Order: sequence, then C-alpha cells, then structure tokens
Amino acid sequence: MELGLYEKRALVCGSSQGIGKATALALAAEGAHVTLFARNEDSLKAVLSAMPNTNRHTYLIADFSNPEEVREVVSNHITQHGGFHILVNNTGGPKSGSLIDANPLELEIAFRMHVICNQILAQAAIPFMKSEGFGRIVNVISTSVKEPIEGLGVSNTIRNAVANWSKSLATELAVFGITVNNILPGFTETERLKQIIAIKANQSAVTESEMAQIMRNYVPAKRFGQADEVAKAVTFLSSEAASYITGINLPVDGGRTKSL
Repeated sequence: MELGLYEKRALVCGSSQGIGKATALALAAEGAHVTLFARNEDSLKAVLSAMPNTNRHTYLIADFSNPEEVREVVSNHITQHGGFHILVNNTGGPKSGSLIDANPLELEIAFRMHVICNQILAQAAIPFMKSEGFGRIVNVISTSVKEPIEGLGVSNTIRNAVANWSKSLATELAVFGITVNNILPGFTETERLKQIIAIKANQSAVTESEMAQIMRNYVPAKRFGQADEVAKAVTFLSSEAASYITGINLPVDGGRTKSL
C-alpha cells in the first residue's frame, strides 16, 4: 500500500522513547521529514542518530508541563522552517493512584500537559495544514477512553478530555482535508508499563513477573504489545491512505478492551 508520506513533515511529541520514538522511526522509514519533540536532549540525540537519513530530521526541546515554553519553541521553529503536515500528540501519562486521593493540582498539571499543549500545537500546525489541503493529527491516548482503568484516576479523567477535544476538532477540520484521530494503546512494553506492573505487584503482594503474567492473561492475544505495533497504526492514520477516517478512537490492545 502506498502511504503517500514521502516528503511530508511530521512533528512527533514524546519521541525520546517508547511509542513516540517508534512512531518517529516508522514515519522516517516512509520518507517523512520528522521533527522529534521532548524534554531530554541526550535521548533525542540518540533517537536522531538511529533514524534513516539523519540529516533529513531534527529535534525540539521543551517541557510539556510548561505550555508557554512549548508554544514558543514550536512557533519559532515554524517561523524559521515552515509548518507540519502531521502532528502526533503523545505525552507520558499522569502518575497512578486513585482519583479520590489525587491532589487537585495533579489534575491541573495533567490538563496542561495533555489538553492545553495539544491545543497549542494544533493551533500552530493547522494554518499550514489548511494551506496544503492535507493534515493529520493523531493523538496517542489510552484504552481508558473506552473503559476506565483501575488505579489510574487522573489519567482516566484527562485522557477522556483529550478524546472529546479530538472529536470536536475532527468535526471542525474535516472540510479542510485535515483528519483528527486517536490511538488507544493497551498494555505496551514501555517504561510506563514497567512502572504500572511494579505498582500493581506491590499492591497485590506478588512478584513483578507474576503480575506481568496476570496482565498478559487478561489480554485475548495473551501478550503485551510492542511500541512499533502501535507506531504502525499511527503511521497509517497519518497517511493519505486514511483520508476518509476521522474522529475515531482506535484501540491497539490485542483485544483487551471489552466495549465496542
């Protein structure tokens, strides 16, 4: 299948590790010009060095807990180098814990990182997308959009806010040839999953290995996903081949989500 991504320009957030890194590599493999975006410069340099045709790509540095820093960095880049055809919003989830015990400040910080920063990046990217008659915004969220996950109270709340933000934007932008979709990863082998396993193991008084197996057994596919499997779904939704798909929540979870 021809994805039509050659020479497209993509901004991939959270691309220093995990799903963001895998997505950057997948888009680069399809011939896109990729701008990595995260806060750790050393990690970004390591990802950049692993990408094909390294000189075609670059990186930006900002802390997503500071939306104004994100706005300034992206605006300056667009002014100097032009806009993006593809925006992949992908930010690490809030810390785990029950919602009732969460400090209200945790909700505020998560809202800034996930909703406000997404809004800033979309507003920066959309004018160029409109001028090109082509745009793809893909948000990497969570299956909690369909089924809240126990012990992730703040994340459940904020991820759903992102999903509704995305659906609203998809309706407004479809006429311009811009699609907005959400990828909902299930249990994916990343550092985030390792942290969740450790916390659950401690709460249940079992080993981390035992907890990992319990979680695998909960997935119909009986295994954890790989970051590159999620990245392939992001890449497809970023492509010309997905031009008539917008406003959806796509689980990439081995069948774990029970709802339709």
